[in-house]
Amino acid sequence: MTESELPPDVPPDAATRAAALREILVEANRRYYEEADPTLSDFEYDEFLRELEALEAAHPSLAAADSPTQTVGWAAGRAVSSLFAKVTHRLPMLSLANTTSAEDIDEWRAAMEEHHLGATFEPRFTVEPKVDGVAIELIYEDGRLTVAATRGDGTTGEDVTANVMTIRTIPRTLSGSPPSLLEVRGEIYMDKADFEQLNRELQERGEDGKANPRNFTSGSLKQKDPRRTAERPLTMMCYGLGQVDWGDDAPDSWSAARERLRAFGLPVAPDALFGLTDSLDVAQRTVLDMQERRDELEFEIDGAVLKVDHYALRRQLGARSRSPRWAVAYKFPPREGRTVVEEIFVSVGRTGALTPVAVLKPLPLGGVTVTHTTLHNRHEIERLDVRVGDSVVVIRAGDVIPKIVKVLRDLRPAETESFAWPEACPVCGAAVDAAEGEPLSYCTNLACPQQVKGRLQHFGSRRAMDIEGLGDKLVEQIVDVLGVSDPSGVYRLTLEQLSELDRMAEKSAQNVLAQIEVSRTRPLSRFLYGLGIRHAGESVARDIAKHLGTLERVRSADVEALLDVSGVGDVVAESVVKFFGEPRNAAVIDALIAAGVAPVAEEALVVEGVLAGKTVVFTGALERLTRDGAKDVTRRHGGKATSTVSKKTDLVVAGPGAGSKLEKAQRLEIEVLDEEAFLRLVGEWEPE
Repeated sequence: MTESELPPDVPPDAATRAAALREILVEANRRYYEEADPTLSDFEYDEFLRELEALEAAHPSLAAADSPTQTVGWAAGRAVSSLFAKVTHRLPMLSLANTTSAEDIDEWRAAMEEHHLGATFEPRFTVEPKVDGVAIELIYEDGRLTVAATRGDGTTGEDVTANVMTIRTIPRTLSGSPPSLLEVRGEIYMDKADFEQLNRELQERGEDGKANPRNFTSGSLKQKDPRRTAERPLTMMCYGLGQVDWGDDAPDSWSAARERLRAFGLPVAPDALFGLTDSLDVAQRTVLDMQERRDELEFEIDGAVLKVDHYALRRQLGARSRSPRWAVAYKFPPREGRTVVEEIFVSVGRTGALTPVAVLKPLPLGGVTVTHTTLHNRHEIERLDVRVGDSVVVIRAGDVIPKIVKVLRDLRPAETESFAWPEACPVCGAAVDAAEGEPLSYCTNLACPQQVKGRLQHFGSRRAMDIEGLGDKLVEQIVDVLGVSDPSGVYRLTLEQLSELDRMAEKSAQNVLAQIEVSRTRPLSRFLYGLGIRHAGESVARDIAKHLGTLERVRSADVEALLDVSGVGDVVAESVVKFFGEPRNAAVIDALIAAGVAPVAEEALVVEGVLAGKTVVFTGALERLTRDGAKDVTRRHGGKATSTVSKKTDLVVAGPGAGSKLEKAQRLEIEVLDEEAFLRLVGEWEPE
């Protein structure tokens, strides 16, 4: 639209900005829905959408039928991904209007009452978690799953049936007496623990991880090969229905229909996260309680959904162009925000890897104040083109490390310069090894103080030798003051030496020495992981230890012997052989053995084998055990700890806050114990 074509009430700058916003949002939708590679964070997308809504509200002639404010997902006229066949939804899959305050919810109720045609307006409300995943529609015909489709543009989605068929929590055949046609809608997602484990495995292979579970979920559903999807621990939570042929026995509300779905074997929100009330005040308190508990949940939620329960009232209220009037999403405070990069420096890790770190203007995010975030490597800093002075969008989901996901180049100061990668180690001044094409650069000086500190911190960390008290501050002192240069030096520390350190009283020193003493006989897998062998992460170290059994056999193994270990490929095998073949590493290991360190063979850790051959899943909060400790206890007694409940699961240990995994275990009639009963079972319960 040219300036001469503009209506007289529309300023040119408003029209220009609206056009720019529509272009940004359409492209963001394309990248999100087609490529599963979002370019905007939720925070930034919502801000742009709200700005466009405000412009269109102020100047109605700017609004168009294909505006992102009027459409769902894809902008009108954009095709659904060509990778998958198209599926037309019998009933549109609408989005939800967003609210962020109690006042917004009051306005939502008032708007419904105004639209209501009856004399009195006395709705009943449901409250459910707004799972941060990917919307899906499942179509069951005569009880059998025939089609699974994404939301797409709300009218047409993508056929991802083959991929969804691999998700174990989604039944292919329904139980009981389901209707001849049942279209059920829900969210496919990934639990936090599974997401963190997958990210660790990617990083151990030298690949980039994902920013959040939703991105992992979206990418998993868009795989061309269903076998790749099957490798991802996806699950689902049902939140509504499309078209259903109930016959004469139709439920009159969502709360009643939800119970039907549960009886059919479909996963719904746990009862502890489902509210049903006639009072909007109670519904709002339920929402705020859910917000307080979000970090305790096993999955990510970004809000809560309030809905009118009765279907008759829903039909009367109807829908707007892109959202129903009878439902609204209460968005929790963002775990993403905008801040400014104040400095970029390069840190040196335990392997000598140089990692760029951004110092940020303090940003309150997800209950913490974020001041630093890693930029990972040269490739990432070049990809983002992040500079000192840039305004950036930072995301933090759950306990995930904050990450810069977007540089707002429109706000970039004119005087900024690209970051110059150091040619020498910023700590010791040694030459930097920067192989062409490799994302990481390395300090070549093994005696670099920062490398030494990093190796010691890793060696004593919880997943390695688990030396409580050997934290960052103590490591700084034993390196800088006492001259410890490798892990064997930790086992030669004396009470006199530690007591003289800053903020280290004699009692504290005794506690640290006691922890060091206990660590001499940690499992071989922890010892190997603690050595920091490149490409040999926690799971690889465990596989090698279990297969070869003793430290002597691991040290003498050649590439061929290591390739016999499940999960070990050429890169890992060659890295392990190279590590143990390095004379300086061999000297450190000999010194550790001379200091009394004697890693215990994995088979010797099985006490009575009461869990022999059993698969155990832990869910909810644990009071006595950490997650890693729970896995260790399971392995010591012959079992295997996994994160997904399936028909192959033998035992579920459930603590407070257990949700969908507990419900699934109960449906599958899997034995469920609390933490005390589990520890009594394995003979490790000690009353406080």
